[in-house]
Amino acid sequence: MAGNSDPLTPRAKIAVTAGKAVAAASRAAGRGSGSVIGGRVALKLDPDLLGRLAGHLDVTLVSATNGKTTTTRLIAEALKAAGPVVSNALGANMPAGITSALAGGADARYGVIEVDEKYLVGVAQATDPKCIALLNLSRDQLDRAAETRMLAENWREGLAGSKAVVVANADDPLVVWAASSSPNVIWVAAGQMWKDDAWSCPSCGGVMQRPGDDWFCGECGFRRPTPSWALSGDHVLDPHGSAWPIHLQLPGRANKANAASSAAVAAVFGVPPQVALERMYQVQAVAGRYDVVQFQGRDLRLLLAKNPAGWLETFSLIDPPPAPVILSVNARGADGTDTSWLWDVDYTRLSGHPICVVGDRKLDLAVRLEVANQQFQVCEDLDQAVQLCPPGRIEVIANYTAFQDLRRRVGN
Repeated sequence: MAGNSDPLTPRAKIAVTAGKAVAAASRAAGRGSGSVIGGRVALKLDPDLLGRLAGHLDVTLVSATNGKTTTTRLIAEALKAAGPVVSNALGANMPAGITSALAGGADARYGVIEVDEKYLVGVAQATDPKCIALLNLSRDQLDRAAETRMLAENWREGLAGSKAVVVANADDPLVVWAASSSPNVIWVAAGQMWKDDAWSCPSCGGVMQRPGDDWFCGECGFRRPTPSWALSGDHVLDPHGSAWPIHLQLPGRANKANAASSAAVAAVFGVPPQVALERMYQVQAVAGRYDVVQFQGRDLRLLLAKNPAGWLETFSLIDPPPAPVILSVNARGADGTDTSWLWDVDYTRLSGHPICVVGDRKLDLAVRLEVANQQFQVCEDLDQAVQLCPPGRIEVIANYTAFQDLRRRVGN
């Protein structure tokens, strides 16, 4: 335990009450969960509220470009074996949303918190975490996100000397460089499918060498650390060399990697791998991701992919051709307004799939698919796209706000 802090101050209690009231009003008005606006109001009234709410918790922070929400959910399930857990399960991962989530955790022992990459250092300073999980770093939201090496440098400087146990992916050079300033790191061989953001050494700028699964810089000697945990096929290898089977209802290699990192985090809190991995089987879908829903006589599997690394992982888990695929891309504020990232995605991996394109930026995507020599149809909306597909399963891949639009349309 982090040690019981004093009960919340009167000011903090007023802030929590006001935040919950505003959130309830927002929900009643049909404007979403209200967690972000509620958290903003609460933090305005007590700027130190996040730290106060975390005071009685053993906190784990989870940050990455891809896989944060799913890994947070898997860790939360695993830690329930050791005690009550509070978590921002819906993915509101900036300080306001995190504050709202923790406000509901007065009786919890553990806090498992997904944190946006840009806010990780500040949230870590406020919450004094026992564990920080760092999964990957790649390009995302090009119009406003820091270049990946700058983000890694921010982590490296901000986490230097942290008392937290850092569980980090040994296969991502940017993550390794960021985590290496911490005195207590547990390395996990979780794999790295997308390598295009890590060809130059984050330490000296030299060219990274990548023989097999290894990597190193030929100029400064920066190299892959020896992992103590590893994903090996359908098993997690623990530091003692024991292999524990992964049984997930979530699809794909990326989720097995998330499970391996989650098992390493759970072990920090004394939950054995077998118990942790068995509990992870409970997770069927995460904020609508991977759900299969009935719509117009078809089975739609909803898949979220927000950036090139995410699309690459998603292509690896869809049904083989000729399974139809619907792609939807928006470029609203939450997505990032720059769609040039579409040119970094290898859409030739969809060859043989009938493709329908929808979303605000369907024409941007259509141009990209044309250049990739793919067969596709541009549709007005999801309804038209589904009608063009034969009965059976349809893989639906969408970026962030497009995914929310789809969930609303299918009633998920």
